[in-house]
Amino acid sequence: MRVISGSAGGRKLVVPDGTLTRPTADRVKEAIFNSLFSLDVLDGASVLDLFAGSGSLGIEALSRGASHTTFVETDRDALRAIRSNLDTLGLDADATVIAGDGLAHLTREHRFDLVLLDPPYGFDHWDELLALVHDAVVVIESDREIDLPDGWSTHRERRYGSTVVTLATAPATSESSSP
Repeated sequence: MRVISGSAGGRKLVVPDGTLTRPTADRVKEAIFNSLFSLDVLDGASVLDLFAGSGSLGIEALSRGASHTTFVETDRDALRAIRSNLDTLGLDADATVIAGDGLAHLTREHRFDLVLLDPPYGFDHWDELLALVHDAVVVIESDREIDLPDGWSTHRERRYGSTVVTLATAPATSESSSP
């Protein structure tokens, strides 16, 4: 597991032991971030890496020009890996690490340009989760195609073996679109 490109490109990442964390394969991560680059989403972005695991996706965003990433994770070993990776790469000043449940953390008060959603395979609360995301580009990584709510725009959906990646835009809420 490594950072693909950017300021920390080629650097190795630690991943927690066990089967609770399923790191995104390098080729999938590279495809995701090439697509995000083509959408001009990364430069200066505020990023939320929900269900962060080792922090690989959020760290890739920082390496490629995001201004700040908030990592949310419940597993203690994964939280240690995130903190270790951020420290080793010198990215800890541009990050916030939160120990907590992703659904509980994501509320309408938060504003992010890019939301990275990579919950454990078999996650069954997509409707509830996606209803909480507004006015952001969203990367969804899952073991199956996910039905997006009304008003969402799909940029791209691709399958990589058993992984399905969807890039979409969540619509603005009336609160975030008012002057």
